[in-house]
Amino acid sequence: MALRYLLNISAFRSPLLRTLVPTVALAYGIQAAVAIPSIAAQTERFYDLSGSLTYLSCTAVSLYLPTIRARLTGLGSEALKTGVTNVALGRFNWRQLAISAAVGVWATRLGSYLFSRITSENGRDSRFDNIRGSPPKFFAAFMAQATWVSLCLLPVISLNALPTTAFASLARVTVTDIAGAALFLGGFTFEVLADMQKNAWLKEKREKKHSEEFLTRGLWSKSRHPNYAGEITLWTGIAALAGGILASTAGQRALGWSGSPVARLGAVAMAAVSPAFTTLLLTKVSGIPLSEDKYDKRYGDRKEYQERKKNTPLLIPKL
Repeated sequence: MALRYLLNISAFRSPLLRTLVPTVALAYGIQAAVAIPSIAAQTERFYDLSGSLTYLSCTAVSLYLPTIRARLTGLGSEALKTGVTNVALGRFNWRQLAISAAVGVWATRLGSYLFSRITSENGRDSRFDNIRGSPPKFFAAFMAQATWVSLCLLPVISLNALPTTAFASLARVTVTDIAGAALFLGGFTFEVLADMQKNAWLKEKREKKHSEEFLTRGLWSKSRHPNYAGEITLWTGIAALAGGILASTAGQRALGWSGSPVARLGAVAMAAVSPAFTTLLLTKVSGIPLSEDKYDKRYGDRKEYQERKKNTPLLIPKL
């Protein structure tokens, strides 16, 4: 049986690796599968949608894989006796369900939003203008997306890899649970509102209700990129929730780590990879740099645009 074979070859001693390696492999597999027809058709129409599908698939796999492994392999049965698996066969800690659901809601909302946007723009995205005709570069873009998914999901995968027994000694709700949930909800709300305000502004512009060249209303009057501020904040919330558990004594024991200050710091750093990479990507690579460059070229010589850049923060909203 192919599934049993895949589970056996990924049956690492570490519970983290047993979940992490197959999940990351799935991310690259999905992206490669979508890349091939996209390259052949020279279209990026399904690029962002495939990213959301990869998030949803990898999150689900990281949540259910330990249960599947326990049911189908001898390793799972043995691990169940020693409390090293993520299973009480099908039962999960509320944090695992909450963090997985949070990613699911975010990915579904963002994927549908981006797919709707690119559909309205005839399937074209200016980010791909210089790589669409180059199969190696286009393929690399899909592999980059798989890397993005893998790194952002690292705290989620790590938390889902823990056995349910690891949560037994923890308080029902911890400070990092509350902080993480608040940051996620705040960031997600901020991002959704920013996108809604931009959509409404664009709709009004198409209907000739205004002639504004760039958006300065609502949250966009507080930050030039409020959607990205929300994105970074929500991933910080996910990292906070997961990192607090991974760095705890129970989390360290479940991971098979020493519980030393260095090991706990390593757990926090593993969770922090997600918001750190998101921040790097949005502020230095694709998000803000591309947007700012486009608007600088289009409106850079206009006084009102220069005033906006001078008086409106780039990312962190002003109060």
